[in-house]
Amino acid sequence: MTADLAAARDNMIDCQVRTQDVTDYVVIDAMRAVDREAFVPQGRSYLAYADVEVEYAPGRWLLKPRDVAKLLQGLRPRSGEKALAIAAPYAAAVLERIGLAVTRVVDGDLKADLPQAEGGYDVMICEGAVAHAPAAWPEALAIGGRLGVVERDGPVGHAMLYLRSPEAVGARSLFDSTPPVMAGFEAVRAFAL
Repeated sequence: MTADLAAARDNMIDCQVRTQDVTDYVVIDAMRAVDREAFVPQGRSYLAYADVEVEYAPGRWLLKPRDVAKLLQGLRPRSGEKALAIAAPYAAAVLERIGLAVTRVVDGDLKADLPQAEGGYDVMICEGAVAHAPAAWPEALAIGGRLGVVERDGPVGHAMLYLRSPEAVGARSLFDSTPPVMAGFEAVRAFAL
């Protein structure tokens, strides 16, 4: 890694992450250690630390550093937990750095055909917006498990935290976010009179 990229990463942490009420040093330290430029297309490393979503594959984006940091902080990941990263290569690397056992899913039917984990996942994250979280996602959580995803079916989306209890799955909004909706996860519009 060049000194310029190392300085850009420090600048990202100091100007885009810590200034946005991200105070979890487990998340901050992991983000400071992971080379974000490794997850952007070749020749576009200059975008890795910018305040933009970066398309790394057709219809797939890395969240802005601020958004992924706030989403990870909301999930409260801890070493030893099981995690599933859905179209989230950078977030997966950060979770691995924290010490989670991460399963990555990038291809196939991301709405329903998820790899299973015995007892479910403690943490699930999606980097990119969806109109609504598919029902299979919170169902894959362990009791006490957390899912972080941006739901967007209009101009502004909401980073949502889903929590699974023995009785039900609850959800709450964490913050507003505007990443592009991932291909295949757009809102279905119907005409009605």
